[in-house]
Amino acid sequence: MAPSIPTEPASKRNGVNDHEVVPIGPSPGLSSNPPRCISEQTLQQMLKSIGYDEAREDAYRLKGVQLIDSVRQSISLPVKTFDTAATYYHRFRIRFPSAEYNYEDVALASLFVACKVEDTIKKSKDVLCAAHNIRQPHDQRTPDDKMFDGPSKFTVGLERHILETIGFDFQAQYPQKLLIKLLRKMFPKGEKGDSPEVKKFISDAYDMSIDLYKTFAPLKQPSFPLVMAILELTVLLTGMGGDHLPQFYADRYPVRKGCVLEVMLDLMDLYTQFPKSTKVGSRYDLNKLMDVKIDINKMLSGNRYHRHFAWCDKCAQDSSDALSVTPGSVISPATNSSLPGNITVKRNGKSSEGTLRFVFDHEDARFERETVAEYFDDVYEEIEEEVEERIPDEPRHSSRSAHHSHSSHRNHTDHGWSPYSRSRHGGHNSDRHKGRKSHGYY
Repeated sequence: MAPSIPTEPASKRNGVNDHEVVPIGPSPGLSSNPPRCISEQTLQQMLKSIGYDEAREDAYRLKGVQLIDSVRQSISLPVKTFDTAATYYHRFRIRFPSAEYNYEDVALASLFVACKVEDTIKKSKDVLCAAHNIRQPHDQRTPDDKMFDGPSKFTVGLERHILETIGFDFQAQYPQKLLIKLLRKMFPKGEKGDSPEVKKFISDAYDMSIDLYKTFAPLKQPSFPLVMAILELTVLLTGMGGDHLPQFYADRYPVRKGCVLEVMLDLMDLYTQFPKSTKVGSRYDLNKLMDVKIDINKMLSGNRYHRHFAWCDKCAQDSSDALSVTPGSVISPATNSSLPGNITVKRNGKSSEGTLRFVFDHEDARFERETVAEYFDDVYEEIEEEVEERIPDEPRHSSRSAHHSHSSHRNHTDHGWSPYSRSRHGGHNSDRHKGRKSHGYY
């Protein structure tokens, strides 16, 4: 026997009528693309939004990076861990104001996250113990001391916020690796490669790559402009090795000269304003540094470059100073030594529809948005339709209005108001005093 063919539509067999609309599924969530580089204009807008005080925040930036460098040398971490930790530290600081977290806590938490990312794993207590021994050399402690239990939990809590800040994009740039390659091409062994001048040049260039992370330049430019800025600035300071620079520009991919000059001026601003907080700035006289800065500005104005690359004057917001905030936090281990053992870090996140996902490939994220938008966009279509409208009939009078018109026609001889007030029955004959006028009381 052949199987019977169903005559009902599939929608009815599945329990859904034809006139019912199948509901759209849940939202796929929100996707976030962490940017690899941030322009100076965007950076200034982010700093203004958190109440950035230039004088105070510059000091916190320098002290935080210096603490990261000191701790990583104390526990023998490579320089790539320092680069990653300093990058995470800057990205966290430009997003959260100083009133919420202490700069020392953020610096140590950034170094702790960088140790995991760069596969140089250290426990949080190891990082905290090294920082404590650096700050208080007379009170040396070991990582298993109970005094680090509370700060360790706080550091783990900050780790979550740092991961959210970087968008789970663990890629970092290491300019020292490319710098060493170019230095070997500039000064090969056997050709004055062991002279004191060459050693000083290499030492200044390498230390300058460490000082570079005390600025926001690593957030604004990729590795090659950073390395070329270090080499050109070292050439201007030492006066040697400038013949190899044009060859480097030709061998590598094209780079804009304005980007290199911007990084050079960022370093010169650091060396002229905070020379004692840097490694290279304290080695040269301030007048020498000012002369080099003037030469760089002449190169900038001669080529008609802007001070900051990709700067838009029309998009620049009002430069009014924002309200300042107070550093330190009540729950910060650096400002409060008596911490409870079960301290946690919580923040009130912004409410959003769906789950926030971090996508690293911008092309994939753009394709996903375009594909999903077809199902979630409200599309409206205008339709013109001719409808015959029926003309309404004339309104008919009610019975009361008809009775009123009939009474008016019957008493058309009466003029004016009646001398007596009318009762609720209406008419003159209904007045009870009118028929007994001659039999009234005296």
